Amino acid sequence: MMNSNFEVGVYRPPSEGGSHSLLIRVTRNCPWNRCEFCAMYKTEKFTLRSPTEVKQDIDTIAHICRELSDPSSASTGVTRDAALQLLERNPQLYSHPGFNMVFNWLASGGKTAFLQDANSLIMKTDQLVDILEHLRQTFPSLKRVTSYARSKTLAQKKPEELQAINKAGLDRLHVGLETGDEDLLKLINKGVTGQGHIKGGQKAMQAGFQLSEYWMPGLGGREMAGNHARHTAAVLNEINPHYIRSRPFFPAPNTPLSDRYDRGEFTRQSPQEQLLELKTMMESLDFSSRVCFDHAGNYWQDQQGRLLFSQSYEGYKFPEEKNRVLGLIAEGLEAN
Repeated sequence: MMNSNFEVGVYRPPSEGGSHSLLIRVTRNCPWNRCEFCAMYKTEKFTLRSPTEVKQDIDTIAHICRELSDPSSASTGVTRDAALQLLERNPQLYSHPGFNMVFNWLASGGKTAFLQDANSLIMKTDQLVDILEHLRQTFPSLKRVTSYARSKTLAQKKPEELQAINKAGLDRLHVGLETGDEDLLKLINKGVTGQGHIKGGQKAMQAGFQLSEYWMPGLGGREMAGNHARHTAAVLNEINPHYIRSRPFFPAPNTPLSDRYDRGEFTRQSPQEQLLELKTMMESLDFSSRVCFDHAGNYWQDQQGRLLFSQSYEGYKFPEEKNRVLGLIAEGLEAN
C-alpha cells in the first residue's frame, strides 16, 4: 500500500478551481484572523508547515501522479480506468480529500498550482523559495503558481525577497484589499491602512508578480457607501494591479460585522444601492487593469433576469471596456 499522506486545505480562489489547480498546503489557516467580516478561519489556529513537510507532500503527490499515468492514453496520460485501478490497490485514497483534486489537476494538463492557506508569504523567504523550487522541479508542466497574500506582509518584505520568491516560481498573488477607506479599514479590523495597501501592492507589481486585488461592494452599508467606493478606487488607481475582483459583502453569521448589522449600526444596501455604489467606483477608476465579477456573489441581473456581468476570470479590460461596464450598470439600475 502506497503512502498517501498529504495535506489539503479548504479554501482557494474561484479562478484556481476553474483551472483545476494543484493545491499545496504551505501554511495552515490565517496568521491575522481578526477581520470582522470573515468567518473562514475563526475556529482554527495558524501554524507554519516546515519545508520538509511540504516537500514530502509534493513528492507524495508526484508518486500518485506516476501511479495514475497511462502511457496508452492520448494527451494527458491519465484515465478513469487508471484511477480505479489505483484506488483498488490503495483503498485509503477513496476517503482522501485530495485524491479527486490531484486526478482533475492531472487530467486538465497539470498547468496551475495554488499555495494554501491564507498568506503563504508569511513564511521565511528562503524556506518559501526552497518549496517553490522543489515544486517547479517536480512538476515542470506548471505554467502558473499562485498564492493568497496580505498587503502588510508584502509591504514588510524587502524588494529583493519578493523578487527571489517570484524568480523561484510564484507567479500570481491574490490580495484581499476589501476597501481603501481608512475608517472602514479600521472598523473591519483589516490590520492595514490604505497606504499600506498601496505600498504592498506596488512592491508586488515591481517584483514581477501578477496581482489580483479583491474588493467588497456593499461592505460599509448605506452609511459609508460613497467613501468606500471613491477611496477604494483611489487606492487601486495607485496600485494599478493586473486584476481587481468583486466579492460583494454578505454578513457572515457569527462574525462581529454581522452582529453590527443585526444591531442596526449599519443598513444593508438594496441591489440598486449597491449598483449605485458600483457606478461611483467604476467612474473613479483610472487605470489599465481587468475588472472581474468572477463569483456567484455578483448576483445583479439585467432586464431579462440574466446575470448582469460576465463571470469570466479575465473580466473587462479597462479603460477600453469601462463604458461597457457603466452601460451594464445602467441597465441593471433599470432592472432592479
